Amino acid sequence: MKINILTQFPEMFAAITSESILGRAVQNGILEIRLINIRDYSTDKHLKTDDTPFGGGAGMVMLCQPAFDALKDIYGPQGAGAKHRILYMSPRGRVLGQDLIEELAGEGEITILCGHYEGVDQRIIDAWGMEEVSIGDYVLTGGELAAMVLVDAVSRLVPGVLGSPKSLCEESIYSGLLEYPQYTKPREYEGLAVPELLFNGNHKLIHEWQWEQSLMLTKERRPDLFEKYVKGLGKLSKSEQKILDKVLKDE
Repeated sequence: MKINILTQFPEMFAAITSESILGRAVQNGILEIRLINIRDYSTDKHLKTDDTPFGGGAGMVMLCQPAFDALKDIYGPQGAGAKHRILYMSPRGRVLGQDLIEELAGEGEITILCGHYEGVDQRIIDAWGMEEVSIGDYVLTGGELAAMVLVDAVSRLVPGVLGSPKSLCEESIYSGLLEYPQYTKPREYEGLAVPELLFNGNHKLIHEWQWEQSLMLTKERRPDLFEKYVKGLGKLSKSEQKILDKVLKDE
């Protein structure tokens, strides 16, 4: 998968393009992340990329010229060849959820524009048919952090990025439930013990315990997810039905 990122601060992306899981995916050629410095396209002698807004107001707005020329460098003349989805990180956009993440992970290429300060000239969004995407109802100083969240979430669904496909299926949210508690060595630490059931070797009982913990946590913290999950359940075994009934009764 190819991801083009237009930004005034490409150095901010070093943490996700060169380290950990995504860094290995880039090194192995599974992901191609192209960082495009918008300042490189400015025709201003001071490499200016923004200016004060028409109509007044605080802050600065990204200029059309550098952004247009950066996009033309990817797609050719204005709009020509822009067959891939172009996203603009914005608090007024569609909220980034699992459905959108899965959509984007299925694309062969996406482009992300990161605004800064007060945003970008609306003509950039309109001319290039950009989709506005938000990571939540709050405002950041720039779109770079939001873009990193999007890139990380989408990239993990690209085949080959994670070491084990099984780990993806069992993770919180992807399974429909929040993740159950996890433990590792030592067995006891400062008087805090790991649940004894995890050492009995009965994988069926362990799986049922994990499922019950996920059900309880989801019901408590994300009742919206819990309700959706329960409605989508198929036929359960007797032991699973017993667990579900217990969780449903536990108010």
